[in-house]
Amino acid sequence: MANLRALDKRRKSIKNIRKITRTMELIATARFKKAMDRAAAATDYTDRITAIVRDLARSGASVSHPLLEVRDKPSSAELMVLTSNRGLCGGYNGSVVRVALQRRAELADLTGKSSLQVSGKRGIAALKFRGVDIENTYTQFEDQPSFDAVSKIADDLIQRFVTGQIDRVDVAYTRFQSISKQQAVVETLLPFTQPSTDTASSGSKEDYEFLPSAASILEEVVPASFRVRLFKCFLDAAVSEQIARMVAMKSATENAGDMIKQLSRTFNRARQAKITGEIMEIIGGVEALG
Repeated sequence: MANLRALDKRRKSIKNIRKITRTMELIATARFKKAMDRAAAATDYTDRITAIVRDLARSGASVSHPLLEVRDKPSSAELMVLTSNRGLCGGYNGSVVRVALQRRAELADLTGKSSLQVSGKRGIAALKFRGVDIENTYTQFEDQPSFDAVSKIADDLIQRFVTGQIDRVDVAYTRFQSISKQQAVVETLLPFTQPSTDTASSGSKEDYEFLPSAASILEEVVPASFRVRLFKCFLDAAVSEQIARMVAMKSATENAGDMIKQLSRTFNRARQAKITGEIMEIIGGVEALG
C-alpha cells in the first residue's frame, strides 16, 4: 500500500506548483492584453504605409529606390530570428527555430552565403546547441519592444542592403492572426516586393502629384515602411509569445488539478485501508483475549 506521508507530501507539492502556474497564467494574460493593444494600433499604420509604397512604386513615374531593387543573382542574405527570452511557452520557440533553419538552408542554396541575427535567449541557446553560427544577438526585447531599438537594427540592415553587403533580408517570427491562431512564418522584408499586376489596384501616374518629386518622397517613405514592418514583426512576436505562455500555463494548471484529484483518491483509499487494517487488528486482539 502506498505510503500515506509520501502521498500527502506529493499532493501538497503539486498544489504549490498549481498556484505558481495559475499566477503565471494571469501574468501572461495581463501582458498579452497590453501587447495586443500595441500590435493592433500598429497594424493599420503598417498596412497603410506599405500600400502607399506599393502604389508609388507602380504609379508609372520613372523613379526607383535601392530598397525596391530586386537583385537577379543575390550573393548574400540576412536572416533575423525572433524568439523569447523566457521559456514555459509551449512550442513557441521551437516552431520559430524550425522554420528559421529551413529558410536558412534555402538561402544557403540560393545565395551561397547567409548570416543570422537572433533576438531572444531561447533562440540563441537553441541555435548554438545545433552548432549554428550567429552574427548578432539581442536580449533586450520583452513583451513591449521599443520602436527606437528596432529602428537601430532596421537602419543597420538598410545601410548594408544599400551598400550591397546583403541582397536580401528575411525575418522568422510568429505572426499574430487572432487570439486562436498564431503561425510561425518567414517573411521577406527586403527587397520590398511589389504585388503582381493581377492583384494590383488600378493605380496610374495621373493618380498622384509628386511634390517636390517622386524620388524624394520614396527616399523618405520606403525606409520608414521597412522600419515599421520590422517593428510589426517584433510586436506580433511579443503578442504570440504571451498567448503561447498563457495557453501553456492554463494547460499546466489543469493538469496539476487532475493530478491532485488522482492523488487524493489514492490517498483516501490508502487511509481507509490502513484504518480497516487497524480495526481488524483490534478485533483480532479482543478475540484472542476472550
